[in-house]
Order: sequence, then structure tokens, then C-alpha cells
Amino acid sequence: MEIEKASAMGFCFGVKRAIELVERAARERGPLQTLGALVHNRQVVDRLTSCGVSVAANLGEVQGNIVAIASHGVEPETMEQVKARGFEVVDATCPFVRKAQVVAKRLGKAGFWVLVFGDAAHPEVRGVLGYAGENASASLEIPRLDTLPSRLGILCQTTQNQERFAEFLVQVISQKFAMFSELRIFNTICDATSRHQAAALELAERVDLMFVIGGEDSANTKRLARICADTGVTTFHIETAAEIDPRWLEGHRRVGITAGASTPDEVIDEVVAALA
Repeated sequence: MEIEKASAMGFCFGVKRAIELVERAARERGPLQTLGALVHNRQVVDRLTSCGVSVAANLGEVQGNIVAIASHGVEPETMEQVKARGFEVVDATCPFVRKAQVVAKRLGKAGFWVLVFGDAAHPEVRGVLGYAGENASASLEIPRLDTLPSRLGILCQTTQNQERFAEFLVQVISQKFAMFSELRIFNTICDATSRHQAAALELAERVDLMFVIGGEDSANTKRLARICADTGVTTFHIETAAEIDPRWLEGHRRVGITAGASTPDEVIDEVVAALA
């Protein structure tokens, strides 16, 4: 059986940066808490616990005087509450997420209705909407076009799929273009997401079985699994090697492996070793 890893996968810049920031803060200033999981990967969160970094579900659960902001970012109101309570802040917001927040804020202040192509329930999207202000919404489906104002700004959740975002834009523009007095579009999908997705697609088209490794709650990992499955190849989304059922491998000769942006190298290596 041949095992091949995608040419681009695993930790992205934003995740590496977030982990390094909180680990350094814990070493220098002692135990601290992140407001929500730092990244959507259970193995990373568990390892950080051994370094003195624990998770607080909300501000009321925070103990001590240091709070780390997760890589997905938070709403501006939440950041104001953190500072108002006197917490020292370790801001691990991904720079690409921060860019989307800045774009949304500028559009909102300029009087545009802000439409985010993304999962409205995702922490990143909730934060971006917070920066956009009251005139903002998020959706993965085409909204009722008669509800959209004539001045519209569109941006994207950083981990979305480029093709799906393009399809979304085409549908909105083609159905309402004549009614827009002003339309601004920002492609805020991060570079790592695009590289990971392209590499996963290329590999999925050449193998007869795919394993996508990453947290069950990881949006970008779920998206990788969907991209692979859409090629027609049998695809399994797993968190660890322990989930692999040997029967899945029966009749397969070429196995491909990719991983989400918050999946550690050691977890990937364990999967490769288990398959071998």
C-alpha cells in the first residue's frame, strides 16, 4: 500500500503564532487562561494544559489576571469587557482574521451593509460581524436579494473555499448587479487555506482513499474533508490514529493524507505510522 501526504497541510502561520504567544506568556508570567479554545484541536488544547494554559468558556470563569484571545478573535464588545475588568491581554488573534475585522469595520463605518460569506455561528464570523456594526449579516447561502441594500460590502470567512466564495459572488452579482449603487468585494480567505485546499484536491484526485486529520469542531478540516469527498474518493475525517478501522483499508492501494490548519505534526505522524 502506498501512503502519500499532501504537499501543504497542518499548522498554519496563525496557529503557530497563537501557540507560541500563549506558551511564552505562560513561561514568563505563569498560568493563564484562553477565552474559549485557542484553536479547534483537542490535542493542542490538552498539550497546552500541561504548560499552564487552560480554557475559560466565558469571562466569568477566568481566574487570575491574564486572558489570551483565541486565534479566531472576538467581538470588539468582548475585548472592551476584558480590558474593563483589568485583565492583562495576550491577543493571539490570527493576523488574517484581524485583516477581515479591519475590512468589516471600515465598510461599516463607510455606510455599507456588510455581508460575510461564512458560518454565522463560527467564533471568527461572530467577531467579524461585531466589527462591522449593526448593518451586517453572514450566510453560506444566497440571502433574499430584495433585502440587500444598494451599497454592499462582501468579504469571506478566512477558512472558506475559494470556488464556493466565487460561486456565491456570481449569484449575488448576476441577480442584483443593476440595483447596486456601490459594491465592494474583499477576498479575505487566508493564503494557507487556499494552499491546503489546492493540495488536498490534487492528492484526492490521484488516490483511492483519503484521510483528513483534524478536530471534529475544526471548520477548515471539515472543509478539506468535503473537498476530498466531492472528488468521489472515499474520505474519512479523523482526529487521531486510534480511530482508524483496518477494514477501511481493504481493497485500497493508494492512500492520501491531509490535515487541518490546527493539526500538530506529531498527530499526523502517528496516523502515517498506524497506516504503515
